[in-house]
Amino acid sequence: MTKSELIARIAALNPHLYQADAEKIVTTIFDEIGSALSEGLRVELRGFGVFCVRNRNARAGRNPRTGEQVSVSAKKVPFFKAGKKLKDRLNAND
Repeated sequence: MTKSELIARIAALNPHLYQADAEKIVTTIFDEIGSALSEGLRVELRGFGVFCVRNRNARAGRNPRTGEQVSVSAKKVPFFKAGKKLKDRLNAND
């Protein structure tokens, strides 16, 4: 599902909302999650999951085209861990 499909679905499920309002809500939520992560905070959505930032150490990598060794600098990456309710929902049909 893309962001625009999510906005359309929220607007369809909530007829009292205009599509522009649904778009503003979704955009605000994503922006706030991104802002919190950029500040190094953890975002927990109960029943859904946790967004956090993980640190990757510097390491030696390889250029796949030439096989030459290159250094990869340390960086921060976003990480999502699904919550128990989401995992249970995904595995309910098994």
